[in-house]
Amino acid sequence: MKNFHKFLSAALALTLALSLSACGGKAEPSVDPNPAPGEEDSAKYLIGISQFGEHASLDNCREGFLQGLEQAGLVEGEDFTLDYQNAGFDPAVATQIGQGFSAENADLMVGIATPSAVACYAAAEDKDIPVIFTAITDPVEAKLDTGNVTGTSDKLPVEAQLDMIRQMQPNAKTIGIIYTTSEANSVSAIAEYQEKASDYGFTVDVVGVTAQSEVTQAVDTLIAHGVDCFSNLTDNTVVGVLAAILEKTNEVGIPVYGSEVEQVKLGCVAAAGIDYVQLGIKTGLMAAKVLRGEAACEDLQYETITDYNTYVNSEALDAMGITLPQAVADKAVEAAQA
Repeated sequence: MKNFHKFLSAALALTLALSLSACGGKAEPSVDPNPAPGEEDSAKYLIGISQFGEHASLDNCREGFLQGLEQAGLVEGEDFTLDYQNAGFDPAVATQIGQGFSAENADLMVGIATPSAVACYAAAEDKDIPVIFTAITDPVEAKLDTGNVTGTSDKLPVEAQLDMIRQMQPNAKTIGIIYTTSEANSVSAIAEYQEKASDYGFTVDVVGVTAQSEVTQAVDTLIAHGVDCFSNLTDNTVVGVLAAILEKTNEVGIPVYGSEVEQVKLGCVAAAGIDYVQLGIKTGLMAAKVLRGEAACEDLQYETITDYNTYVNSEALDAMGITLPQAVADKAVEAAQA
């Protein structure tokens, strides 16, 4: 009988141990209650990065963000681990990514471009997970200007762009612009173009799209309308098929102006735009402050980079028969075609 009781006790103990191990969930890091002097907890921050799609300017934001963390003294693998996800320009996927970060209790969510940032913020709100955004033209329009969220804006220098186009095409009358109707970035930029274009003697002909599959048809529409040039925004849906846009416009000899250096490298004739690596670095430095508890997102007002460069592609300009005015050439940076 004693042997039977010993066997029963052992069996119960084993059953209890197995049931506890089956509960699953995220393992808590072990913490030494009496660490040696200077010895730190081995737990790392988990940073979830959601990038709306893959194109060079957003890639530059991500690389700059990691550089910013490094400049702040945070080392990947020692101080933080990354969960990087790409939404492939699909808002539904961006929503799933944000929900996934919330489920794994990320310490910080990073949204690169408006749809990803909005999705992260929606997923983080219930758990009050801090969210850092970058590559957003208008955080107010996107409703990312209050709460546990902050970041950096890539607001376009619209007046500088209009002035540059006027100098390079003194006889142009109409600028064609394609934009995604669901992107707050683009809606805000279109409103500014429409407000300021007449100051430079232009009218703006805009065509809205809802998906990448509609972009080339929008190009055909604007070509049929007889626009003198295109001005490309930082619209992620449109930029994702920029090569197809340029193929059509090059055939008919209509120049396309970009909004940052990577678009000019692809074949746009010129752009007044910001440096997206520097934008990312600034974002990474802000994120480091939040991770370390040096500041809450609510205490860090979002920042807008106002410095911009003028980028030109001499090969594309020659193909369009455009002579670079000296006033533009004096401040221009050559962006060789990829």
